[in-house]
Amino acid sequence: MKQLHKSSPTHAPSSAHAPAPKAAKLARPGPRSWIGYVLREQRLLFVLLGALIASTFFLLRPYLSLSPSYHLPDARPLFSFAARSGVPAGFRPPPRRVVVTGGAGFVGSHLVDRLLEQGVSVIVVDNFFTGRKENVAHHLRNPRFELLRHDVVEPILLEVDRIYHLACPASPVHYKYNPIKTIISFTSGSHRLILLTLKETCSDPIVLFSFCIFGGIGVRSCYDEGKRTAETLTMDYHRGGGVEVRIARIFNTYGPRMCLDDGRVVSNFVAQALRRQPMTVYGDGKQTRSFQYVSDLVAGLMALMESDHIGPFNLGNPGEFTMLELAQVVKETIDPMATIEFKPNTADDPHMRKPDITKAKQLLHWEPKVSLKEGLPLMVKDFRQRISDE
Repeated sequence: MKQLHKSSPTHAPSSAHAPAPKAAKLARPGPRSWIGYVLREQRLLFVLLGALIASTFFLLRPYLSLSPSYHLPDARPLFSFAARSGVPAGFRPPPRRVVVTGGAGFVGSHLVDRLLEQGVSVIVVDNFFTGRKENVAHHLRNPRFELLRHDVVEPILLEVDRIYHLACPASPVHYKYNPIKTIISFTSGSHRLILLTLKETCSDPIVLFSFCIFGGIGVRSCYDEGKRTAETLTMDYHRGGGVEVRIARIFNTYGPRMCLDDGRVVSNFVAQALRRQPMTVYGDGKQTRSFQYVSDLVAGLMALMESDHIGPFNLGNPGEFTMLELAQVVKETIDPMATIEFKPNTADDPHMRKPDITKAKQLLHWEPKVSLKEGLPLMVKDFRQRISDE
C-alpha cells in the first residue's frame, strides 16, 4: 500500500521569531550642511556682533573705571576673600599680600625684612639696576616671599592689598645714567595701571611713594621733578579715584646693603677708607647733610602706613654733619690714617639738607634713635665683608 507523503507547505517565519530589521545609518552632516546652517537666518552676523561687543567691553573696562559715573570711592570688589567682614565660617583668610617695588634695593630689602617678620606675604618687583638678589636671597625659601624681575616702567597686574613704591635710582651715579628713564620710573603708565589694578581687586589699597623734594632744571632735575610729579599724580588718584595713599619724603639714609660705589657720601667714604684710598670731598666740605640709619627709616615707614595720615612726611635725622665732620667720623671708625682729597663740587649740589620732622613726631610719634656713631660700624662690617670678596 502506497503511503502518500504530503509535503508540508513552506511557511514564513512568525513575526515573533523574525530578526529585527537593521536601523538605517543616519548620514552625518557634511561641511556644506554646517556652513549652510551658519549662513541661514543671519546666524554668522549675530556671532560676529557678540564677539565685537565682548571685545569692546574688555578693552574699555580700565578706562571706564576712571569715570566718576562708573566708579565710587568706597566701592569694593563683589567677591573678595581679603575683605574684613563676611568671611565664611571656618575659612581662614590668607595673610595680607603686599608688593614692594625696588624691594631688592638698599631700603626696600630692609623693609621686606620687617614685613616678613610681621607675617605678611611679600612680592618684590625689581629690575636689579641698583638692587641685588643677594639683598633678599635669605628669603628665597620663605613660602610667603616671591621675587619678580620686572621693570616698573612696563605695566604689571598684581592682586595685592598694598604697594610700597621704592623703585627709582636714588644716587647721582645711577639716576644720571639714564635721566629720561629715571623720570619715567616715577610717572610712567605702569603707575596708573597698578593703581587701577589695586582699586579693582583689593579691599584695602594703599600706595606709598618715598622721596624727598628739591626741584630745579639742572642735571639732577630728572630725579627731583620726577618725584614732584609723582606726588601730584598720587594725590590726584586719591582725590579723583578714591585710592588711599601715603607719601614719605626720605632723606639721606645709610646702612648695610648699600651699593659700594653709588656715589653717595657715606658709602663713598666707607668704601674708600676700607680700600685705603683718599676720601673724596667735593667743594669746600662745609655743605651739610643729615644721616639716618636704615632701621629708623623702616620704623618711620611702618608708622606711616599704619596711620590715618596721608602726608607728606619728612623721614630723616635732623642732626647735621658737614662733609668734613663725616669724614672725621669715618676715619675714627675705620682708619685714623685715612686721608682726604678735595675735588670741585658737582652741579646742583644742595648746600644744606636738614629735614623738619616736627609733623612726623607729632602725628606718627616717630623720630630716629640710632646715632651715626652707633650705626656706622654696622655698615662698615657689611662693607668690609663685601669688599674682601671682590
